[in-house]
Amino acid sequence: MIDVLLGLQWGDEGKGKIVDYLADKYDVIARFQGGPNAGHTLYVNGEKVVLHTIPSGVFHSHCLNLIGNGVVIDPVTLQAEMKKIVPLCPDLLSRLYVSQKAHLILPTHRALDAASEAAKGKDKIGSTLKGIGPAYMDKTGRNGLRVGDILSKNFKEKYDKLTQKHIDMLKQYDNVVEWKQWEAPFFEAIEELRKLQIVNGEYWLDMHLKAGKKILAEGAQGSMLDVDFGTYPFVTSSNTIAAGVCNGLGVAPSRIGEVYGITKAYCTRVGGGPFPTELHDETGEALRKAGSEFGATTGRPRRCGWIDLVALRYAVMLSGVTKLIVTKTDVLDQFTPIKAAVAYIADGIETEEFPYDVTDDASLTPVYKAFPGWDTPIAGISDYDQLPQVFKDYCSFVEEYLGTKIAYISNGTGRNQLIVIS
Repeated sequence: MIDVLLGLQWGDEGKGKIVDYLADKYDVIARFQGGPNAGHTLYVNGEKVVLHTIPSGVFHSHCLNLIGNGVVIDPVTLQAEMKKIVPLCPDLLSRLYVSQKAHLILPTHRALDAASEAAKGKDKIGSTLKGIGPAYMDKTGRNGLRVGDILSKNFKEKYDKLTQKHIDMLKQYDNVVEWKQWEAPFFEAIEELRKLQIVNGEYWLDMHLKAGKKILAEGAQGSMLDVDFGTYPFVTSSNTIAAGVCNGLGVAPSRIGEVYGITKAYCTRVGGGPFPTELHDETGEALRKAGSEFGATTGRPRRCGWIDLVALRYAVMLSGVTKLIVTKTDVLDQFTPIKAAVAYIADGIETEEFPYDVTDDASLTPVYKAFPGWDTPIAGISDYDQLPQVFKDYCSFVEEYLGTKIAYISNGTGRNQLIVIS
């Protein structure tokens, strides 16, 4: 069976740490979607490491790591990432595999991303400008280049053809970056990519499943950024929910086992887009400071707010979450009361359903339930029974509202700061 781990909010839920923790009991970690806009933060021997493309099981010597076909790869970013990780993990390359059907991000994809976002003006979606959206557009438009193409003799011809198409598209924009400077590093990185273990990902996974190996599929971004079910159009370009595992790795739905869903104890979002519980006051700033809420990939300050249980229950429903993981609970140590959105007032009507149209200027007001704070540090606690009763009461309410059990509680950045409940 393939177990799944994904974020339930707008990304940055702490997926990297959790995958790193769970990796001990898995043989293979496979990324199934997203691109280098992902920033999975791990702390290895006290050193902060941010992974953008490489799966988060890389620091476990028994784990094989697959970059699946649903991922879009920037060879330059991947090359830089490998250079940083190899000194910490010398056997990285022997345990890293890349699906030949994963798509490539070209220099002109990055140029198109930047030009398109600049042209949107005040309607920007908050793109990380890494070329991910245009790469996925070429994928669905049947124009893209895939990792398997770099092994063909006419790769440069294919590259030139697609690049010319992009050049023609760039003529409609006023502000175009000088992308030619990115070509030399791109082709240098392509040479390094050719040296990696490029595999037919779906057959490779099938082989390991038939051999009885345990596999964990790792998602990027968050459920509320899903291209179909997220806060459209302020979303990413792929399916971030559990269903995305099937087409992002080439596995059948019947092979999906546990679904681990991760949420922070509060909400954050980077870039533009709807955020019903966002706080624009001192509390929001205090959450940002206490949680060190700055993007792992972009460094941008994250928008902060109370946990949104309406959106969270929606995400749990979409992916069939079987094990809930709540991270950054220690950040709320200093807050009282602690609030959670349990409904919305939309156009004067109270609802517990996530609406179809949730835009920045929509008339949507959260209905909050307040809980007493625990007013005590919980970072040093390793046993659930030792947690303050008010904290456990809060957890019980969340479980009842969401209809799923909390399996793990993260109460610090350390690898072992994780309370196991079930």
